Amino acid sequence: MKALVDTNVVLDVILQRSPFYQNSFAIFQLVDQGHISACLSATTMTTIFYVLRKARNNADETYRMMDELTDLFSVALVSEKTIADALALRWNDFEDAVQYIAARENSADYIVTRDTQDFSSGHIPAVTPEQFMRIIADIEQ
Repeated sequence: MKALVDTNVVLDVILQRSPFYQNSFAIFQLVDQGHISACLSATTMTTIFYVLRKARNNADETYRMMDELTDLFSVALVSEKTIADALALRWNDFEDAVQYIAARENSADYIVTRDTQDFSSGHIPAVTPEQFMRIIADIEQ
C-alpha cells in the first residue's frame, strides 16, 4: 500500500504539535517499519524546509531533519504536467490540487491528511492519520 502524506501531518511530527503528534507519528512508524510505502510531494519538502528553518533558526538541524525525511519517504516530483493537471481541477486550494495530482501520478492508494475535506473532489481516498491506522489494522487482521 502506498500513501501520499500531506504537509500538515509531517509538520505535526516535526514540530510535535499537540494533540496531533501521536497519530501522525504512527504513520512515520509504519513507513519506517516497512508496513507501507509513502511519499511526500516536492512542494511539501520546500514548505517543510521553510517552516523548519524559521522555527528552529538552525540551518544544520534543518538540513539534518530534511535528510531524515528523504531517507524515510520518497519524494513525488512536481512537473509542469503536475501543475497543469492541478490547474485544470480548479480546486479552491491549489496546493491541495498539486498534492492530489502528485498522489495520482505516484499511484498512491490514500492521501493521509488532517484536512480530508480539501481532497473530497478527488478519486483517491483522503483519510486522517487515525483513519489510516484503522485501515492498516483491518488489513493486517
